[in-house]
Amino acid sequence: MPLPDSGFDVVAAFYDPLARLVYGRALQRAQEAALTALPKGAPQVLVIGGGTGWVLGEILKRRPEARIVYLEASPRMIARSQEFLRSQAPTRYAQVEFRLGTEAALQTTEQFDAIITFFFLDLFEPGRLRLLTSRLYAARHRAAPWLVADFGVPRTWWHRVLLATMYWFFGLTTGISARQRPPIEAALGQLGMQRRVVGTFFGAMVEAAEWTQE
Repeated sequence: MPLPDSGFDVVAAFYDPLARLVYGRALQRAQEAALTALPKGAPQVLVIGGGTGWVLGEILKRRPEARIVYLEASPRMIARSQEFLRSQAPTRYAQVEFRLGTEAALQTTEQFDAIITFFFLDLFEPGRLRLLTSRLYAARHRAAPWLVADFGVPRTWWHRVLLATMYWFFGLTTGISARQRPPIEAALGQLGMQRRVVGTFFGAMVEAAEWTQE
């Protein structure tokens, strides 16, 4: 993820427990909902900013023959993801390439059957977000779905308060560039993609969506 390399190293050890404490299973349920739109067969999948690796098990459970590039800028998150996969699905370990870096580490010739950005696009200020989404867009086959699970546009006062608290905390601990939720829908829409919401969770604060291009 395009952050200081060690940005999420600071929170790697307690990131998942903290998320469960605040949101219960809502974040996981949103990811599960988004993954229902994975292409069938043996897709080539890019996961960027995947965190501690929980999503790897879910992808391989649904698509046992998938090949995955797991791109993450935090060395500690990479290490936790590798540990998770070794313990949960050791026979599938060779199907995942763990790549340390940002979207700049993608090769210009790489093309994926699915792009997965779960609770990732919300980390960037609008200008940085546009650059990031343009690069990821170039790494997908035209028919490839872009699966997003993230915080939606705040609808209530408590959405706004909780999001503001989150941005304060992660800005302080990880150095993310966003100070409020960026216009994710506008950034993807400007690329000619269309959204299909596949689920809302935690009082509609959390959304899962499939973005495609006709």
